[in-house]
Amino acid sequence: MNSMLIPALAAIAGAVLGGIFFGGLWWTVQKGVSSRQPALLFISSWLLRTIIVTAGFYCITRGHLDRLPASLIGFTLARFVVMRGTDKQPISQHLPVHGANHEAES
Repeated sequence: MNSMLIPALAAIAGAVLGGIFFGGLWWTVQKGVSSRQPALLFISSWLLRTIIVTAGFYCITRGHLDRLPASLIGFTLARFVVMRGTDKQPISQHLPVHGANHEAES
């Protein structure tokens, strides 16, 4: 294969893994604030996302550690893409308001 094609494919695969990881994190936080068992949701989501990403990086590199930097760059870039894509939906709109009237309580 072309010497430039392999790092490009590794970066794309890393970006897909980053989208899965950080998109899954965003989904977990959105669902976790209203979940009846948020600890179970957060732990299971973290475990699943970590297993997927670890297996993905293992498949990308397959013993060729020269592919790892490109895939990590793609993974990191996906973080910024997910952050920008989810920026329009702040989590604060999903949080319950407790004690909004502080002056009345005094």
